[in-house]
Amino acid sequence: MKPTRPGKLLRPSLLPAWLGVGALWLLHWLPLPLQAALGNALGWLIALLPGKRRHVVATNLALCFPTTPKPIRDRWLRQTFQASMRAALEHGLLWWGSETRLRRLIQIDNPEAAMGDGVRPVIWLAPHFVGLDMGGTRLSMERQAASMYAPARNPVSDKLMLHGRSRFFSPVLIAKNDGIKPVLKTLRDGLPFYYLPDQDLGRLNAVFVPFFGIPAATVSALPRLARLTGAQIVPVITRQLPGGKGYRVRFYPPWDNFPGGDLETDVARMNAFVEERILEMPPQYLWLHRRFKTRPEGEASLYG
Repeated sequence: MKPTRPGKLLRPSLLPAWLGVGALWLLHWLPLPLQAALGNALGWLIALLPGKRRHVVATNLALCFPTTPKPIRDRWLRQTFQASMRAALEHGLLWWGSETRLRRLIQIDNPEAAMGDGVRPVIWLAPHFVGLDMGGTRLSMERQAASMYAPARNPVSDKLMLHGRSRFFSPVLIAKNDGIKPVLKTLRDGLPFYYLPDQDLGRLNAVFVPFFGIPAATVSALPRLARLTGAQIVPVITRQLPGGKGYRVRFYPPWDNFPGGDLETDVARMNAFVEERILEMPPQYLWLHRRFKTRPEGEASLYG
């Protein structure tokens, strides 16, 4: 990735971003339970405010859990903002926390399972839960890996995100517009690929498969990559623990018989796995994202 020019980071318009960075730097010195309490308080306040993101979260929860009583969905909505705000504030730890502290706060339950059978290339399937960046940083302490990278619009955020991802074993960061060839190369070179394919990115290379029973445009690259490289799928989920107790990373067994003979069936299998993990901790999924933004031809928007 090209480094950001220093002068671009000093524009007056970026002063609010730098003030936010300063706040995160100060917060990272606090004990994690206190940071968690602040994140929960801010998330609770934000959840009270009407706005676009609150509407998106409420709509997603209503679509995916239509039989769940509304008071429970309302609680999940509040907890979604709390978990997301916690994760945002705790990014200061990823950018400036010591390796010793991060190892203590972000623990890997079964590190021996990271490379699957130890023979084939590995794709780490990492769905969009709030602990995603925590898990990625923790795994970067163990070995070099590769992942996709989309530059942030704000150059200050972009610089810090790159810094956080490159503090330990320097990763191979592949720009989303670089195509599939760099991904194939890293897998064939033996690097695990930390892959996040569960967002709605439009119609390109997507198929409509069920997500909580609703047709959802889903990127179909996972089975394609597995077929081209012989890679095994090793899911990895990072759970945010209550009370500021940190995060736990867990690897799941490699998937058997993947890819199968049908692309849509393979992509639907991925969505079904994500659903199972969401049911274990509904508020920790990225409900702020418009997961059902792209609709089949002729269907109206589900977000109003």
